[in-house]
Amino acid sequence: MLKSIVIVGGGSAGWLTAGLIAAEHRAAPDGLRITLIESPDVPPIGVGEGTWPSMRDTLHRIGVSESDFFRECDASFKQGSRFNRWTDGGDHDAYFHPFSLPQGYGEVNLPEQWQAQHPQIPFADLVSFQPHLCVNGRAPKQVMTPEFASVANYGYHLDAGKFGVFLRKHCLEKLGVHYVPDHVTAVNAHENGDIASLQTVKHGAVAGDLFIDCTGMQSLLLGQHYGVPLIEQKHVLYNDSALAVQIAYPSDNYPIASQTSSTAQSAGWIWDIGLPTRRGVGHVYASGYISDDQAEAELRAYIVQTGGPEEIPQPRKLSFNPGYREQFWHRNCVAIGLSAGFIEPLEASALAIVEMSAAMVSEDLPATREAMDIVAKRFNDTFRYRWERVIDFLKLHYVLSRRRDSAYWRDNTAEVPERLGELLTLWRHRAPSRSDFNRIEEVFPAASYQYILYGMGFRSDFSRSPKPEEAARADAYFQEAATLTKKMMNGLPDNRTLINHIKLHGLQKI
Repeated sequence: MLKSIVIVGGGSAGWLTAGLIAAEHRAAPDGLRITLIESPDVPPIGVGEGTWPSMRDTLHRIGVSESDFFRECDASFKQGSRFNRWTDGGDHDAYFHPFSLPQGYGEVNLPEQWQAQHPQIPFADLVSFQPHLCVNGRAPKQVMTPEFASVANYGYHLDAGKFGVFLRKHCLEKLGVHYVPDHVTAVNAHENGDIASLQTVKHGAVAGDLFIDCTGMQSLLLGQHYGVPLIEQKHVLYNDSALAVQIAYPSDNYPIASQTSSTAQSAGWIWDIGLPTRRGVGHVYASGYISDDQAEAELRAYIVQTGGPEEIPQPRKLSFNPGYREQFWHRNCVAIGLSAGFIEPLEASALAIVEMSAAMVSEDLPATREAMDIVAKRFNDTFRYRWERVIDFLKLHYVLSRRRDSAYWRDNTAEVPERLGELLTLWRHRAPSRSDFNRIEEVFPAASYQYILYGMGFRSDFSRSPKPEEAARADAYFQEAATLTKKMMNGLPDNRTLINHIKLHGLQKI
């Protein structure tokens, strides 16, 4: 019987995994023991500052207070992403990928009627109230809305370093996770090849039945010990470097952005995330197309253009090899987080994949070693599919661009993943639909593809299947979105006002 799980590595991935498994299984009659080994000498990367709305459910499941989360993690609300200069690079080139589904999604062919009736209005602005909330800095809920509940769908922006500390405290104090602050020096194996224990400097051998590798890009167990290779994706998505910096606000009451802004550059893009105390800004780029010095110059220019100071701290350089492991679960070892793979931070999929991975391990936790091989096979199939869908969706942003001002943008249209190419062929004559994504839990729904596709100027030829009777129904949904926009603009506070209230008074418990 599975009696002991050992997680190696802390940070967001390790402690989220520990929390989800402990919250589900700590009261089991068998007394499942969960141990996390975290090296005090290895600081977390600390730049994963954006989440999906799924994080609300995750935090609720592990039993944390959303009010405490805001207080301790310098958190703010995220309602989607705004993409600037991705389509043609012009001053007015911008569109939204909001977290809320379009009004009437699945009930009527919204893209067809948008093209026929209102092509001059950006697609997301017509079908959703949320872009308007973002432009005006509105929060996604009211002061009286309970913890984790919403008026408009939302995720979070957060301080990744503080988030790991917050989760660790909760796991140790509330969920009974055992903590070993130590450095792993060796992997001890059984004769059959399974991991038996991990040798540490101060605590000796830490034994377990299942080992979860959350050691980041070094992938200590799955990559180094077992030699499971990385399936590189640099030929598809070129970015392999980032420069990250934290920028102070001009004043304490400066507005907090309601979305992640992603602004295209000559050989990459710049993220801009608003926290209550600062902005987190970083330039993701392809080192094969631009030097570090040039990338830093573009980053500094962007900061000045967006109201930041000319003098900033020296940006921190990060390098990564985009790709994912050939297997994620091998024998009695499963990798979660950067040890399993990383593509690039566009659309903030990294923490979402951590949540999905930890949830599947917890839900399918094998009772015996024999059952583990079956679970591992299912896990590998599921996450190979999910990583491939992440790559498709991120690549969509690049292949749709009409920018031709640099080799980076010209080359990005040359390599299209086969499945994405097939979908683009289908979408020339119809909109992305649920039938294109048939897994129960897709990483990105068809609605997200619609937001990107039509936000970037793609047009489908609907002449082969016109449905004029849908015009009135669609127009009713367009009007519904406009009515909700007015209602929410009048009823929702701005981000900083709500966050200040949460820090002082908290939110009502569910």
